[in-house]
Amino acid sequence: MPVELIGLVPTLVIFGIAQPDMYRTDMWQIGFENKLNSNPNMILYAYANYRPLPNVPLIWSQTLTDFNVAISVISLFFLLSKLISQIMKLWYPTVAVFINLALVALYTVSTYGQIGPDYADPRYPAPAAWYFRQGCGLAQRYGKYRACQVAQASLFITLYMLVVYVLNLSFAMYAMWPNPRNDADEDEEDRISTSSDQKERDTWEMHSMKSPVAVRGSPFTPRTQAFHILDRQFPLRQQQG
Repeated sequence: MPVELIGLVPTLVIFGIAQPDMYRTDMWQIGFENKLNSNPNMILYAYANYRPLPNVPLIWSQTLTDFNVAISVISLFFLLSKLISQIMKLWYPTVAVFINLALVALYTVSTYGQIGPDYADPRYPAPAAWYFRQGCGLAQRYGKYRACQVAQASLFITLYMLVVYVLNLSFAMYAMWPNPRNDADEDEEDRISTSSDQKERDTWEMHSMKSPVAVRGSPFTPRTQAFHILDRQFPLRQQQG
């Protein structure tokens, strides 16, 4: 859980500052001016020429930005749920498998989108975003070096979270796998618990119950006090006795 939290905090920060458009359009434009990807004005050209709207590559779309913010919030929700479930001892391997499997799928889609295959323009096909292939040196001329570094960091932290959830999924699946050693440990714990309970029961039965009133002592009640007062008021009865 601490390893997951270490990656989740920068994920929330990076995906949060990237919304709505910190670097996406700038990186797209820089790549086009250097013939490294498609044209960011393709939609405007389609409207101007009355042509069907082209499919915007996922890496340059607002959908990916919103998707990344959503999965970071979902990850935080599941982390808090996991913490509460472990405190209440309700975090079962079956639940962990389904949750981690869903998160692995979400972060895989995010990784694919950020790597960014861009084949919208056949003149400039791009199997990956240019700042992953050539670094951020090209962005310095445009004053977008910091934004380029944020774009690179977003992929790095996404890969980190993907590895964490893959490991969590592996551990959860291993916990569900039948293991004779785990069964032996559970039997040993049950045997020790049963033996301890039997000893406590025997010890309790051997103890004698102590009466709150002594056997030879007479109980003291308000009526007893009244009789003592009456005896003092009738001295002849005491003499006759």
